[in-house]
Amino acid sequence: MSLSFEGRVVLVTGAGGGLGREYALAFAERGASVVVNDLGADTKGGGKSSAAADKVVEEIRAKGGKAVANYDSVEDGEKLIQTALDAFGRIDIVVNNAGILRDRSFARTSDLDWDLIHRVHLRGSFLVTRAAWNHMKKQKFGRIIMTTSAAGIYGNFGQANYSAAKLGMLGLANTLVVEGRNYNIHCNTIAPIAGSRLTETVMPPDLVASLKPEYVAPLVLWLCHDQCQENGGLFEVGAGWIGKLRWERSQGHIVRQKNQPMNPEAVRDQWDKICDFTDATKPTSTQESMLSFVSVLSQVESEGGVEANPTAAAASTSGINPAEAVGQKLPPTSFSFNHTQCILYALGVGMSTKDPDHLRFLYEGHPDFSCLPTFGVILSQAVLMDGGLLSVPGINIDPTQVLHGEHYLEIFKPLPTSGPLTSEATIADILDKGSGAVILFDVNTYQDKELLCYNQFSVFVVGAGGFGGKRTSEKAKAALPAPQRAPDAVVIDSTTRDQAALYRLSGDWNPLHIDPSIAAMGGFKAPILHGLCSFGFAARHVLKQFADNDPSRFKAVKVRFVKPVTPGQSLQTEMWKEGNRIHIQCKVKETDAVVLSGAYVDLHPAPDASPQTLTQGGGLQSELVFAEIGRRIRDTGAELVKKVSAVFGWEITKDGKSAGQWTIDLKNGSGSLHSGPYSGKADVTFTVSDEDFMAVVRGTLDPQKAFFSGKLKVRGNIMLSQKLEVILKDYAKL
Repeated sequence: MSLSFEGRVVLVTGAGGGLGREYALAFAERGASVVVNDLGADTKGGGKSSAAADKVVEEIRAKGGKAVANYDSVEDGEKLIQTALDAFGRIDIVVNNAGILRDRSFARTSDLDWDLIHRVHLRGSFLVTRAAWNHMKKQKFGRIIMTTSAAGIYGNFGQANYSAAKLGMLGLANTLVVEGRNYNIHCNTIAPIAGSRLTETVMPPDLVASLKPEYVAPLVLWLCHDQCQENGGLFEVGAGWIGKLRWERSQGHIVRQKNQPMNPEAVRDQWDKICDFTDATKPTSTQESMLSFVSVLSQVESEGGVEANPTAAAASTSGINPAEAVGQKLPPTSFSFNHTQCILYALGVGMSTKDPDHLRFLYEGHPDFSCLPTFGVILSQAVLMDGGLLSVPGINIDPTQVLHGEHYLEIFKPLPTSGPLTSEATIADILDKGSGAVILFDVNTYQDKELLCYNQFSVFVVGAGGFGGKRTSEKAKAALPAPQRAPDAVVIDSTTRDQAALYRLSGDWNPLHIDPSIAAMGGFKAPILHGLCSFGFAARHVLKQFADNDPSRFKAVKVRFVKPVTPGQSLQTEMWKEGNRIHIQCKVKETDAVVLSGAYVDLHPAPDASPQTLTQGGGLQSELVFAEIGRRIRDTGAELVKKVSAVFGWEITKDGKSAGQWTIDLKNGSGSLHSGPYSGKADVTFTVSDEDFMAVVRGTLDPQKAFFSGKLKVRGNIMLSQKLEVILKDYAKL
């Protein structure tokens, strides 16, 4: 399918001839609205004319295209962008192509020669791009082309001014890549070779005629298209050939010793090793570049001698060296917050004022205003978000290959709703999983030196395995399988389309969760929900079902992240109670795909619990019946809600004591079964012994006789009991 630019607005500077003209014609031919900018100056920057731009606009319009002319200098960048806004209402693509030459040998280059070249090439590109930048940020789309030159990359006699400006444009582009990434603004740089007014002064005429501009334009169009995810690339292009360039760095060599001065003789003696490009590295960011220097400092301080290159110090090419990394402590991080962050997090994990029980987490004026226990992950995540992992000696990894595999959170006292807190992180262990490495990252969070919570991040680094390390660790908080029986309770909760957009405001700014283009690069059809957002949903389901939303009863939670969730899908949390541990499994209701597995929440005992109180699931026969009812609700809940439209409460006794509670909600959503205390209001509540309940279900005890004999007690709308048949019929299937 051909690439279309319908609806896009393009500004091409220096478009009155040569490459710029070819770009403008090509964009217009494919549906773009084009601003043709050309000052009409000569190749040295002198003079001014509207003729060149007007002629190109006429060509475009003659073919049915849309174009307007602009005759301003690129130093008036705001005027160029305003022309696009006035004519077409937006600006999507900027091609910085304008240029002049004032070639002189270095010794003969005047201040004017230097300044004019920089004003047009580097400063002009800066001013035009800056004028377009905020418009691109607001619309979450932008494509920018910078035009460098072989003279800038390699140098060329007589072009010191031109070479410096052209390579400066590459440096500008590299920073725009970093700053624009979160806004879907891509910036790429080309070094074209084509016949033009500029190149005809330095090339033979027959070569100028052969190197046609139309052999360059297709690359520019592809780099500017929505489908192209290239960002930060540098390309040489001409004659129908395109090549991509990248930086390469030798392994290098440390030439100093601890507590010893560094001298030029040491540099001389190791010069061959310093310049040896065998097994060269290819850093792509400032962070990657800095890793080697951090490693050097660590090696010199710890070993005190001249070492081999820092990259080779790792146990293998995986970039992981457990002996060096395990036990390393990261610099402490601080986190200051107030009730606003607590409320924002609660909203981010699906809490709503529609549920009165949620108000204690959403309203700072509530008498029991509290912070959700899982807010503890927010307190510690700054350690990872700030890139701390990449500064650890012995860990030289690609941050784009890091996945959050598992998480454990333990709360030692209820979290405060405000205050400055401090987190301290340690690399607890590193495991070799063959296809990747698992890094266990322990974070303790304190308030005034009192331990509040402990997080263990288990991150999987794709492709970093194979260094010969161990596969398991006793330091890892293990995931546990769910019981092989029907769940005791199931809660279905819908996420909103904006769930990820809301959750990210708590500090996880990964564009994978908001930017469709970044999500596409990750192989997803749309931005995905944060795994820790699903984690928060599931944990609060347990808190409500089994702890009456009392955060003081929350002790710990462990999850394994399995599959992503798309915002707007429904999360189905299945729960099994075994003493004070609630096993959980979370699924996407629409697809039945498991998203959280091996998970559990540990609770503190209820304050009024006594040894004589029978716990939920304590060998009751009725437990199996309610489990089957839960399965039926999952399969046909929406249909049952239409038929019944009521909430039934059950209080099951054994030996005269309360033994279990269940609530069958066939009034809200697609229906649900709740085990344990229910925060809502039941329309009718039945109290019956486990034995008599089973007799009623089997049909050996008539419900009316049970009622009149006192075996079955009813509170609420007794007439709704007639609808129980819809739920309890066909016992043979129970």
